[in-house]
Amino acid sequence: MNETSTKATGFDDLIAANQRYAETEFTTGGFDGIAHAGVAIVTCMDSRIDPLRLVGLKPGDAKIFRNPGGRVTLNALEALVLGVHLLGVERVLIVPHTRCAMASSSEQELRERVGASAGQDASWQGFHVVTDQRTALAADVAAVRSHPLIPDTIKVGGFLYDVDSGLIEQLF
Repeated sequence: MNETSTKATGFDDLIAANQRYAETEFTTGGFDGIAHAGVAIVTCMDSRIDPLRLVGLKPGDAKIFRNPGGRVTLNALEALVLGVHLLGVERVLIVPHTRCAMASSSEQELRERVGASAGQDASWQGFHVVTDQRTALAADVAAVRSHPLIPDTIKVGGFLYDVDSGLIEQLF
């Protein structure tokens, strides 16, 4: 099998942009992978969120974990445990946001919308909607604070990011 036959098409613009980035803006070569500001952020995959800049950080300062809804999932906990013990994380920010699709749609609505877009049944797909963001955030903060591999010395805060003002509000 030749290598070019397995490459997907449609990425030329992004590859060209990456080449320009590597030549003109890339500055983190040789970094050690440690969170130099001692921060980890769990937040949503929403493209309106720039997790580093919203708290005044830059590449190399923090570990970022993103998923739909900004939830503390088992994968997020795994990342946080590794961050705390191997990557210098001392503070954890959990940051869902306003106007989140995961908090403003029902599971059924998301399944219907995805099914219509996909042209097939999506009733089997889970999307783990959030019916009450504050309650979910409190539970996520508690899950991190009570995890047996995350020491009590680690500061864990729950925040809500407002996608219209750019501000975060600490709730927990």
